[in-house]
Amino acid sequence: MESRIEIEHPISFRWLIAFALPTIISAIFMNVYSAVDGVFVARFVNTDALSAINITLPITYLITAIGMMFGSGGNALVARKIGEGKEREAKEDFSLLIVVAFLSSILLAILFFVFLRPICRLLGSDDTLLPYCVEYMLPIFAVIPFTVFGSMFQMSYITVGKAKLGLGLSVLGGVLNIVLDWLFVAVFRWGLTGASVATSIGYSVPSVIGLIFFAVGRKKILYIVKPKWRAKTLIKSCTNGASEMVSVLAFSVVTILFNHILMGLAGSDGVAALSIIWYAQGLFGGLFRGYITGISSVVSYNFGRADKERLSKLFSISVKTIGVAALVVTVGSFLFGANVVSVFSRDNQTVQEIALHGFYIVAVSFLMMAYNVFSSGWFTALNDGRTSAILSFSRTIVFLVLPVLLLPRIFGINGVWLSMSAGEAMSLMMAIYYFLKYKKIWTKECA
Repeated sequence: MESRIEIEHPISFRWLIAFALPTIISAIFMNVYSAVDGVFVARFVNTDALSAINITLPITYLITAIGMMFGSGGNALVARKIGEGKEREAKEDFSLLIVVAFLSSILLAILFFVFLRPICRLLGSDDTLLPYCVEYMLPIFAVIPFTVFGSMFQMSYITVGKAKLGLGLSVLGGVLNIVLDWLFVAVFRWGLTGASVATSIGYSVPSVIGLIFFAVGRKKILYIVKPKWRAKTLIKSCTNGASEMVSVLAFSVVTILFNHILMGLAGSDGVAALSIIWYAQGLFGGLFRGYITGISSVVSYNFGRADKERLSKLFSISVKTIGVAALVVTVGSFLFGANVVSVFSRDNQTVQEIALHGFYIVAVSFLMMAYNVFSSGWFTALNDGRTSAILSFSRTIVFLVLPVLLLPRIFGINGVWLSMSAGEAMSLMMAIYYFLKYKKIWTKECA
């Protein structure tokens, strides 16, 4: 019952930050995996190899999207049932989702392995980059189930009041990835294969430990039991978590589109520059996503209890916290942008110039991005997968695809970077609309 007592703690800024901090750091470390690969590959292989990693990002996104779907949607449902006092049912649902996620990941691994080369060409690879793409992805396919479980368990640790364990495992995975990248790429000179193997091990070790944690011991509020088939549970979890999956999948489509446009405008150097900007944006997005993920179980629990007073306080503190953090990130981006870019592009002046110019343009969108990430996660935590999916889909497809198809025709490569800010601005307006429309869910009516 320890996790329930923690979730019922009085709502305050200090407590929320302390409660969410392990998840925030965990989310940042999840993005460190690919960023570290990018650093070592750019420095010890070449920028074509860095471009290949970016070309294959949509595949990695799809893998993590499945884990996020089951993790965010499933844990919102599970936390709500715990709040309603249906603890046995919550355990059975949790176990069912683990089984379904495992089977789905195995099927996905087989499909990717069979159709890898045509998929890479569809993603924008040319003959030069194709061997790099294949070399990087093959080891990743062997650990797809662990990648999926890693995304699921990060949210489950919060539900059982063990967010610090999730943090520790994320740090472990990140440190393993960094050390093994150095060993395999810088020392052994295994190239992209070394970077991919390092990432695979970084994903696998924490996931195996997480599986053991939820499989043994019966004193936790949530652990693996014999699953009970409930189609309604599966449908509800998938539809509620679909917003997170839609967001990732839609971003994959956008990445493909960006890669094709940049290949035409600046060749592989343009794609390499985009990789650097994606890494920075992913780290900052992880900060904001980690916060809303970190407090999601508290939101879902209080939603299950229909406690509007606590929900209102959660929303108010979160909006202010997100705003301050986003301002700090934006200012820091302008102050230290050159340092970030140089880490990835020290030996390629062209890539460095393109990336730095684009980074400064994209940085103005970070404040808007923060609230857009928060809005989707907030409605997921409220078990409103429909609204969350609308926000995610609109942000990553409707409001980003249209600008990137239009603005590069007018402003050239600058139009690619401007399209990101334009998309975030339109998404923010939609988020404000839905906050106002549904605020009665978490706002206590005045007498």
